[in-house]
Amino acid sequence: MMGGRALLLLLVSALLVQIRASDPLLYESFDEDFKGRWVVSGKGEYQGVWKHAKSDGHEDYGLLVSEPARKYAIIKELDEPVTLKDGTTVLQFEVRLQNGLECGGAYLKYIRPQEAGWDAKEFDNETPYTIMFGPDKCGSTNKVHFILKHKNPKTGKYVEHHLKSPPSVPYDKLSHVYTAILKPNNEVTILVDGEKKKEANFLSADDFEPALIPSKTIPDPDDKKPEDWDERAKIPDPDAVKPDDWDEDAPMEIVDEEATKPEGWLDDEPEEIDDPEATKPEDWDDEEDGEWEAPKIDNPKCEEAPGCGEWKKPMKANPAYKGKWHAPLIDNPNYKGIWKPQEIPNPEYFELDKPDFDPIAAVGIEIWTMQDGILFDNVLIADDEKVAKSILEETWKPKYQVEKEKEKAEEAAAAGADGLSDFQKKIFDVLYKVADVPFLAPYKSKIIDVIEKGEKQPNLTIGVLVSIAVVIVTVLFKILFGGKKPVAPVKPATEVKKPKATTETADAGSSGDKEENEDEKEETAAPRRRSRRVD
Repeated sequence: MMGGRALLLLLVSALLVQIRASDPLLYESFDEDFKGRWVVSGKGEYQGVWKHAKSDGHEDYGLLVSEPARKYAIIKELDEPVTLKDGTTVLQFEVRLQNGLECGGAYLKYIRPQEAGWDAKEFDNETPYTIMFGPDKCGSTNKVHFILKHKNPKTGKYVEHHLKSPPSVPYDKLSHVYTAILKPNNEVTILVDGEKKKEANFLSADDFEPALIPSKTIPDPDDKKPEDWDERAKIPDPDAVKPDDWDEDAPMEIVDEEATKPEGWLDDEPEEIDDPEATKPEDWDDEEDGEWEAPKIDNPKCEEAPGCGEWKKPMKANPAYKGKWHAPLIDNPNYKGIWKPQEIPNPEYFELDKPDFDPIAAVGIEIWTMQDGILFDNVLIADDEKVAKSILEETWKPKYQVEKEKEKAEEAAAAGADGLSDFQKKIFDVLYKVADVPFLAPYKSKIIDVIEKGEKQPNLTIGVLVSIAVVIVTVLFKILFGGKKPVAPVKPATEVKKPKATTETADAGSSGDKEENEDEKEETAAPRRRSRRVD
């Protein structure tokens, strides 16, 4: 009888332990208003207003970044610190970038215990944390951060260790779940929407920068390179002499005296002529705008001929050209290799079997962002991966499926409205970039015309691709095998002549400005604009 009671007590105890182990250490669903549980920073620089708001299209609430171009800071202190040194710890949260994320962060900071007397209203960028985890995107930065702050036992200093090659941030405006699983075997796994994106080992120098365990040796900072140390592997041959017949003044190119003018060359025809169809605008004021002159166009006679204008003999490579003479290089007899300082023991080196994680005493969001509409939800800390997966399945997955279906419907509606599918839009975006390729400049206007026709008639997409491919192949053929004189680059329909003073002022700008101006001239070839003559 006693044995049966003991067995029953043992089973009940095990069940209670299992139930306790399955409970989240922290779970914030934001079903209720966050006020009273989360503390907004009282620091003056954080002017962003947090709101308890619904996710777009759902009845589910979250913590909303309500204003663009603001700094935000808010923190929730845990009832008890979470220890990371033993067992598995899962950090998970959901975030939706409802207006996208061009520049800003959407990450969480897991705060370590603060000094006695610290007030949550003091939370800011300088508040020490243990782990920073989540999306960050701006310019060339696009990654799901995972940063561990670890204390060096030798120096007592905390060092930020960044996960190498972290996952990128999803580009859409849907809800996504970010999960970091810290395991007792020193491994960390990063998941996005429940899918494994990155695995790393805290003690591996290949996975974190800088490595948690410093190198055993370092270059001696006091070591200096000897003055007679020669790092030149090769040197000019001191015994070499320039040959008597080496002419350094011979030009690289010379006139091809054997060349003859192509048959049909139109010496008396200019390459450009006044546009015969151009007319003086009715509102043109000669006193204000200057004397009007017709814009120039390519001379159609020159398109059929080998060329127009004064013919000159072409240049050819000079067989006598040798360039400036240099003594040949020989092995340097005094070469000692590339100098490096000697290695000395690293005073900051230490050995480590497991990371010495600081506990997590609070969870904070401290970000600067140019976008509003960032919605945080379902913040979780657990010691069981199954708990995290269960919450993901119950809370995030149904929302994501609804959002995904809505996104597909909107794309289909947009395709019906403008006649272009998302795939076709991407194709035409690429084609516009192809039109900007320098060697296609003479054909740019024609290519643009074809692309624009294709956008208006989506069923011509394949034809557009074939047409542009034919143009590219034709140009390459001419470049490789020669042919008639290439068609002159498309120029603006109207040229504006400016006074010298204006030109000099324009030249004072940066080269980048000049290049942009040139691009604008090419792109404005189609419209007819005013032209003026300044005497």
